[in-house]
Amino acid sequence: MTLSLQMLHPLYGAEIAGIDLRDEFSDAQMAEIVAALEEYAVAVVRHATPLTDIEHIAFSRRLGPIEDTPVLTMKGIDPFKLRVPHHEIVDQSNLDDTGRIYAEDDRRLAFKRANRLWHTDISFAPDRATFSLLSAHALPDEPPPTEFADMRAAWDALPENMKRRIEGLQAEHSYWYSRVAGGGPPPTEDDIRSRPPARHPLVHVRAGRKALYLASHAYAIDGWPEDEARDLLDELRAFATRPEFVYAHDWRVGDVLIWDNLATMH
Repeated sequence: MTLSLQMLHPLYGAEIAGIDLRDEFSDAQMAEIVAALEEYAVAVVRHATPLTDIEHIAFSRRLGPIEDTPVLTMKGIDPFKLRVPHHEIVDQSNLDDTGRIYAEDDRRLAFKRANRLWHTDISFAPDRATFSLLSAHALPDEPPPTEFADMRAAWDALPENMKRRIEGLQAEHSYWYSRVAGGGPPPTEDDIRSRPPARHPLVHVRAGRKALYLASHAYAIDGWPEDEARDLLDELRAFATRPEFVYAHDWRVGDVLIWDNLATMH
């Protein structure tokens, strides 16, 4: 199989044409798809009809183990009481498990709003996410785009003195830090125990290229004073999301968007 690829952005991103993610791919074909995902970091595969949840999960399994731990756990809330009846699918909507819109004072909604900040999925866990998939089943009349920032291109463009300054640093990532930064309430002690912070290199190598590893979850740097660490992280996030590094995806029903969390923010 030879993939048909069309660039989405001058630096990264590709539309993969001529395949349907419902197909039965051989191991060799999957290796070719994964190689394209690693090279381009963001990819869209368009379909005439949306994938079903089962089809979405089946293809995801070909990319590796699926995160099946609830992202948000809070005292008094059953994390396995789901609106979408598949624990492999993370439901980031504004609807509760009954399909009703969350009340404005619901802590779950307040925490979900932090997803509007630039982030990379599951960086707050020791076992980080690699690929994420988002499938368009229905769209509003004027669907807003989903934006991505290429963290490899951002690293490449950094001044050499900044590269020397940050390479080798370890950053701490907390789910609860980003929830508060996004306008949510302070977490309880039970909340914090349910999702303790994780530590990751600020610069790492992904598929042979150096990349920044940032997110709204990143809030501290080992050995640095708190204010200096947050100033640096804010500076790097602002640099990495400059317009020349950003791709905005305009959705069509049937699109499946796949991105590499180790090479991008969204």
